[in-house]
Amino acid sequence: MNVKESQTDLKGLSRSELEAFVKSLGWERYRADQIFAWIYRWGVDDFNKMTSLAKVKRQKLRETARISALGLRRQVTSTVDGTTKYLFQLEDGQSIESVLIREGNRRTVCVSTQAGCGLGCVYCATGDVGLRRSLQAAEIVDQVLSVRRLLPQDKTITNVVLMGMGEPLLNYEQTVKACRLLNDPDGLAVGARKITVSTAGVVPGIRKLAREGLRLGLAISLSATTDEDRDKLIPLNRKYPLAQLMTAAQEYVQATDRPVTFEYVLIGGVNSTSEDALRLAKMVRGIRCKINLIPYNSIPGKPYHRPSKEEVANFMGLLYPRCPTVTLRESKGVDIQAACGQLRGEENFTR
Repeated sequence: MNVKESQTDLKGLSRSELEAFVKSLGWERYRADQIFAWIYRWGVDDFNKMTSLAKVKRQKLRETARISALGLRRQVTSTVDGTTKYLFQLEDGQSIESVLIREGNRRTVCVSTQAGCGLGCVYCATGDVGLRRSLQAAEIVDQVLSVRRLLPQDKTITNVVLMGMGEPLLNYEQTVKACRLLNDPDGLAVGARKITVSTAGVVPGIRKLAREGLRLGLAISLSATTDEDRDKLIPLNRKYPLAQLMTAAQEYVQATDRPVTFEYVLIGGVNSTSEDALRLAKMVRGIRCKINLIPYNSIPGKPYHRPSKEEVANFMGLLYPRCPTVTLRESKGVDIQAACGQLRGEENFTR
């Protein structure tokens, strides 16, 4: 066993785990609060900089612990809308992508929860990579810390969306642990209402998340209005069909008193008909929700294309009087392959 393997990685530990660690060193419990703040509030990854701890304690931490860090390999910023995409390397050499979206005073980080993805949604580039592995909570949170470190001193992260590479609810425990760390008022202090978990429809995960007491935002990638169509686009639907998914969505709303967001990727000639719009309006009736319409972002090698402006206008025109909250989301970072469905890892990184 090398030194790194014998040391405890403090990044990603829950409050109780960090308290147990300092207790094992014979230290007072409040030392855990100090270390927690240094790591998350101040973004420190060097024990020497933890100046509220005596030198002897800092030396003890160097001997027994470490603070893991992602390696930034590349970054590129859109010349169209200022969106920035980051390519991070994990300690085992795997690569993931994160995206910073700038909109007025909002700075939203889109983070990955897995290296790759195993769901195989046919219109998404990430699925082509396959699932390499799930991320640890430290690796999820560190995407936010790393991006924050690269911002000007007077700027901070306002929102976090778990919509990058991977299916968050198939990495459930680490995803929830990361969300609690992001939300902690003594750390990054991102409000629960500013954290959104996106899922392709993992029904047991939705139900479990509803009982966590976190009241996070939930976004569900719908993208079809019949099981026949959704089976083709999102193979997970064969396991959790639409009826189960919509029931779980309603249960989430009731348990959290938060509306859900249904993400509907509009693919030209595939799911953009008048019939689809009317079925969608009927499906969400009675559920507190918002519908995000996302015109498809073209991906090299995929047989799909963006809908015409007429298709989009017709779809919205049919939906809007029947659904009170419908938005048309123009994706950010399309020119750098950083938009919805375009993240792929190193193979896809635009210089």
